[in-house]
Amino acid sequence: MPALTSLSGPSGIQELMDDLGSAMTEHPDMRMLGGGQPAAIPEVQALWREQMTKLLGSGEAFDRMLLNYDPPGGNPLFREAFAAFLRRECGWDVTRENIAVMPSSQSAMFTLFNLLGGPGRILFPLIPDYIGYANQALTPGMFTSRLPVIENRGPHEIKYRIDFEKLAPPDDLAGIVLSCPTNPTGNVITSEEFVQLRNLAQKRSVPLILDCAYGFPFPNVVYTGFEPRWEPGLIFSISMSKIGLPGVRNAMVVADPAIIKALSNTNAIMALSNGNVGQTLMMPLLQDDTLLRVSREVVRPFYQQRSQHAVSILEDALGERTGWALHSREGAFFLWLWLKDLKIPAKELYQRLKARKVLVIPGHYFAFGLDEAWPHADQCLRITFSQKPEIVEEGLRILAEEAIAASA
Repeated sequence: MPALTSLSGPSGIQELMDDLGSAMTEHPDMRMLGGGQPAAIPEVQALWREQMTKLLGSGEAFDRMLLNYDPPGGNPLFREAFAAFLRRECGWDVTRENIAVMPSSQSAMFTLFNLLGGPGRILFPLIPDYIGYANQALTPGMFTSRLPVIENRGPHEIKYRIDFEKLAPPDDLAGIVLSCPTNPTGNVITSEEFVQLRNLAQKRSVPLILDCAYGFPFPNVVYTGFEPRWEPGLIFSISMSKIGLPGVRNAMVVADPAIIKALSNTNAIMALSNGNVGQTLMMPLLQDDTLLRVSREVVRPFYQQRSQHAVSILEDALGERTGWALHSREGAFFLWLWLKDLKIPAKELYQRLKARKVLVIPGHYFAFGLDEAWPHADQCLRITFSQKPEIVEEGLRILAEEAIAASA
């Protein structure tokens, strides 16, 4: 099964989800600083409970949600409502023919990669990037990635930037992809970087794909004000997960109609249809400003405060040692910690922390598609701060103890 090796073999995302699942069922005392699980924000949970209560009271709409198959590209009424939302609230010139619903952003990206790639290659211009992409190519060598310029912003702060001088897109370029905010670092590209990537994609007649799971237009956990605008040739993936609905497994792709049709056709073969629950819950909230208001007034401030709390704990626990830095906190739910003096690979530190009931993610999983190893990634950890503050504090203090011991 050579074509399926990347799917059936061990992978970082499989290890992550196995550990998360095991912790939830067998080790409830595990401090979960690893996955991308959204936090339990009371106002957001109340919103979805209210929507579900309304559905339960409606009878017919609830029955229709559970009983009916939708077309493979999504409920036409939902697609129309989502397109209207994007036109009204974001200024995007789209119709429902530009919208496809898929069973999660991750499956959408898998489908896009393998529709576009194959004989051509997919370029990741800013590694590290999302762990879930690493094993999605069915054709060996489909992914090619570029290392960043590491900009020092202070004694304990760095930022990754796209190295346009060394980008060197391959001759068989089939697409350009990045997550924004970037998972794992929380990096947000600048408007200038976005324009440069768009221009490169247009020049080579390939799509530029932005995975906006944590970004614009919702949950919009972005602190820089970056709000990209869709235009023909661009592909955006927008997830329901990070606005508090990871369990419904739905995402929306915004793209040219030909791409949307291809996704719909593929989804019919792979999944038949999409889940109806997420679309049904969200559709009324697309008809007013609820989602944008909640993202702006509740979700983004919540994560920004949690980020500041986590950083203060790390600063206290790691102290003034020169051997550590955090990536600039520009969005998403993560801290990206660089332990410059680490004497062991981050994957070994991960195991030591796991033994002490702390789950993080070692950095090497996010450095894929490279021609050679990148030692920097073996000194990095992705840390999630979505859990309760006391759990985050306990976990970070244990992490600091182990990191100091492993750097001595």
